[in-house]
Amino acid sequence: MIANRSVPTATVIPVLAYTDVVAAADWLCNSFGFSVRLRIADHRAQLAYGEGAVIVTDGGRNPGAAGTHSVLVRVNDADGHHAQAVGRGARILSPPTDYPYGERQYSAEDPGGHRWTFSQSIADVDPASWGGILVADAAEEVR
Repeated sequence: MIANRSVPTATVIPVLAYTDVVAAADWLCNSFGFSVRLRIADHRAQLAYGEGAVIVTDGGRNPGAAGTHSVLVRVNDADGHHAQAVGRGARILSPPTDYPYGERQYSAEDPGGHRWTFSQSIADVDPASWGGILVADAAEEVR
């Protein structure tokens, strides 16, 4: 798997939606001991804890409307993984797509309505190139 500074190194990463990302990230850091790894404006933050990670994302005024959580799974081959999922009847929400932060991702929904994003690192991208702010201390903890 390619290392990419724009994504945590953990393989499975919960994504939690909040109405106020900054307040939620601060609370998780202060209360549970996470540290901010990366900030993306005020709508997304990556938090680190040891070798694990969680992503805090903007759920809008009503996070329940789009779901309060999903799971990001890092894979070696997003297209192959997608083909397997399609072949087994998975409900695909978005096809494999390349993103400027160096990831190729697709999303699916499981039978329980849970959303999953499968992500392949395709380049090592400096988060500053797309508006992310890498926080040095947490980045060192994650590596």
